[in-house]
Amino acid sequence: MANGVELCVETFGRPTDDAILLIHGASASMLWWEDELCERIAAGRRYVIRFDNRDTGRSVSYPAGEPGYTLGDLVDDAIGVLDELHVARAHLVGRSMAGATVLKAAQLYPRRVQTLTLVTTTSGEEGLSPMAPEFVEYVRRTPYDIVEHLVGLMRVYSNNSPFFDEHAVRALCKRDIARTNDIAACLTNHFLIDFGEPPDLTEIYKPVLVVHGDSDPVFPLDHGYALIDALPLAALLVLEHTGHELPRYTWDRFVPALLHHTV
Repeated sequence: MANGVELCVETFGRPTDDAILLIHGASASMLWWEDELCERIAAGRRYVIRFDNRDTGRSVSYPAGEPGYTLGDLVDDAIGVLDELHVARAHLVGRSMAGATVLKAAQLYPRRVQTLTLVTTTSGEEGLSPMAPEFVEYVRRTPYDIVEHLVGLMRVYSNNSPFFDEHAVRALCKRDIARTNDIAACLTNHFLIDFGEPPDLTEIYKPVLVVHGDSDPVFPLDHGYALIDALPLAALLVLEHTGHELPRYTWDRFVPALLHHTV
């Protein structure tokens, strides 16, 4: 129980080490922070925390089309997870939609946040490159087989990367669907929540690592550069041949960069 709701949480490493809270984006449970990735981060003497957002995995779910919560509630959930684990301060990592979650957390709970890491996300400002037509066309399709639909979505996210591992992605999709309370709510509700007023990025004085793929079809690379321009204390890590994802072949660069950033 965190912030008054049931959230499924898992940790890696020792609670005495500096905490890293991993928060994923729309419709993605904590499993998309893969076990091996979490273990590699924990091996760098970090206490790694991942959890299922509302309407994903084993956490609380709501009727499809009626989320009944806002981005502000998701922010409070993240801090509530830290409360339940007795973590006073943590390094927050937000991926895709969860970039907004951790930025808002830094604004509302500055004493609880040590650093931010923003993975494949956006500042949301006007004038940036639009989503790729191939991605937009795909997400408008009606899924007839949920597993194959999600595998196809991950392939689109990869932007036809030669490193796309279909076998591993399909296995993860099957595992995720099997443990999801309500798949219809999972695929729907995060896209309907009220995001409220965006934070003023120029007022977030936390060290920020922006991690962005150079082939991201959802938020093209100029979204990453816009974050760098807007945030006072930001650095950029560009992942080559990488789309809207953080696949295994990037971990040899991502994990050391994250560990260095969270010293």
